[in-house]
Amino acid sequence: MEVVGTLKAKFDTQKVSDRFQKREFVLTTEASTPYPQHVSFQVTQDKCNILDQFNDGEEIKVQFNLRGREWNGPQGIKYFNTLEAWRIEKVSGGNSSASSSQNSNQASNNTINTSSAPVFTGNVGDNDDLPF
Repeated sequence: MEVVGTLKAKFDTQKVSDRFQKREFVLTTEASTPYPQHVSFQVTQDKCNILDQFNDGEEIKVQFNLRGREWNGPQGIKYFNTLEAWRIEKVSGGNSSASSSQNSNQASNNTINTSSAPVFTGNVGDNDDLPF
């Protein structure tokens, strides 16, 4: 999966154990809408340094995996989700060549639309017997 947005914040690397480290960052999507989305991602292990080359406010493209896990604790079973980034790229400005611009357009066509606004695709005169 991939998403494009503005880097809002990046945090320090956390050493969870001797063999595991992670670093979290926040990406703002849908910034031009009344309800911008601030989405938390993480990078792990050797990818923690990827974020050093990006500054807050830059538009970036994040490719990530959706991870989920179950935890059985004293209060019962709980479920957690993580968006684990594995590639981060700066979104290029208008100074790129035609072929790279074409690749950017193809990539943006594959970007996930995370809009929460409903989309009406029927005709106004359709009668589908729904009460609303």
